[in-house]
Amino acid sequence: MQPASKPTPATRQFLEEINKWTSQHGVSPLSRELAVKFLMARKFDVLRAIELFHSYRVRRDERYAFLNSGYGHVRDPSGASIALYTAKLHHPNKTGNHVVLQALFYLLDRAVESFETQRNGLVFIYDMAGSNYTNFELDLSKKILNLLKGAFPARLKKVLIVGAPVWFRVPYNLLSLLLKEKLRERVQMVKMAELRQHLPRDCLPQHLGGLLPLDAYSWNQQLLAGQNGRVDPVDELVGIPVEDSSIHIPGPESMRPQELLMHLGRLQRSGIHQEYEELRKEPPPGTFHSAQAAFNQEKNRYGDVLCLDQTRVRLKRSDYINASFMDGYKQKNAYIGTQGPLKKTYGDFWRMVWEQTVLVIVMTTRTDEGSRRKCGQYWPLEEGGQEVYGHMAVVNQRVDHHTHYNHTTLELHNTETCEQRQVSHFQYLSWPDYGVPTSAVTLIDFLGAVKRQQRKMVKALGSQWAGHLQGPPAVVHCSAGIGRTGTFCALDICLSQLQDVGSLNVFQTVRRMRTQRAFSIQTPDQYYFCYNAILEHAQRQGLLPANQ
Repeated sequence: MQPASKPTPATRQFLEEINKWTSQHGVSPLSRELAVKFLMARKFDVLRAIELFHSYRVRRDERYAFLNSGYGHVRDPSGASIALYTAKLHHPNKTGNHVVLQALFYLLDRAVESFETQRNGLVFIYDMAGSNYTNFELDLSKKILNLLKGAFPARLKKVLIVGAPVWFRVPYNLLSLLLKEKLRERVQMVKMAELRQHLPRDCLPQHLGGLLPLDAYSWNQQLLAGQNGRVDPVDELVGIPVEDSSIHIPGPESMRPQELLMHLGRLQRSGIHQEYEELRKEPPPGTFHSAQAAFNQEKNRYGDVLCLDQTRVRLKRSDYINASFMDGYKQKNAYIGTQGPLKKTYGDFWRMVWEQTVLVIVMTTRTDEGSRRKCGQYWPLEEGGQEVYGHMAVVNQRVDHHTHYNHTTLELHNTETCEQRQVSHFQYLSWPDYGVPTSAVTLIDFLGAVKRQQRKMVKALGSQWAGHLQGPPAVVHCSAGIGRTGTFCALDICLSQLQDVGSLNVFQTVRRMRTQRAFSIQTPDQYYFCYNAILEHAQRQGLLPANQ
């Protein structure tokens, strides 16, 4: 037998940090083999691997906490299996809908492995006892109840909604929104005390009402236990979210708009600036070898603004460009953050756009501001104009002038392959030099226009695009590619999360963003602007009272 190899410094550091947590919470220490899996999933970046561990732990514990399924021996008198969803234990600000649905699919798949279940059907208990409106999501509930109708081999016999709160029953019956007519016939709302009229006591879950301890006898523990009969929160690693998943997932410390307003009111501008200072002091979690190489330095607009080796975009020829892949909200590589192109890098820039199938370019600066050159004129400015950059010919087909931005439709011609594509170029014009916009309205409206155009162009691609539903990465740049670029991306991520789960965390978003495009958000005022912009948007959307 070969001697075991010594753990790497990264493995030792990771295990030291994680096993502090396991010892505090009475959980079995993490094995070295499992530690390596987490580290490999984050390319041995220890901090990101630790974050992944806790993110995975929260998701997995949530799966255990709110979903249970009868399996084989848990049946009603007719032989139907019983599945339970506990609404009280679902926290939308912590767990995305996809986690709930994945868990439900897995548990029901296990339940219907039994021939008896396929023959005798399934009874689904939707336990709302003790739940609040904050535990409820209309869209998720609709998906859960409708998928039961025909998504599984088992026949759905009955849905019992137990202990439905008043807000669920009046002023109108939410079931009319949740269910199609045929499914509605099999659904009953019952009180806890009435449940035994529908199911005998000996086949009822013992912990109805949202009180579901994680003990060795709970249904989900029996169902998901390994061969040794016990379940460790992480030893049964079903699937680590690997590099195709975004780093921007909802975290446990997200704030709803009212909480964000209170946070800002408590800290004031000086406190938010200090919060930014904590981020600024954190060293970049990677290396800059390519950006610092002597033969690449002339391709950097600023000598102190470099891209990390771990996230940089690699060109197929001549390799280097000062550009970084950046994740969006629940989307891997949603953006390419880059500097304003230099005259000597125009060809590289357009090759990157072509190679990454970019549909939208977002420019948040003017070419000249004050007496300083911020960015080269890397595209033909006038309608009908055309320029050739290396083997890429760019034609200006149309310019639409708006109050705060210009939208230019460009056609790219690859002279090597004789292919052509269309690209939308958006230039925001209302960002003052050395400052931030006085109001977020114009910038957020600009962001909305960009996203609508991206969706439109992805839809036009149809089957030609087989990647993420939201399409290829959007190129976002300013002058250095970190200040206004970071602010634009942070707003997009935060507002997307707000729309999805009703909460967000600016600090967490910017911290994660800086691990991919180093130094993103360049000044305390840009960071403070993010807070104010989000609150301004929340107020416009009616998520905050108008007088706050």
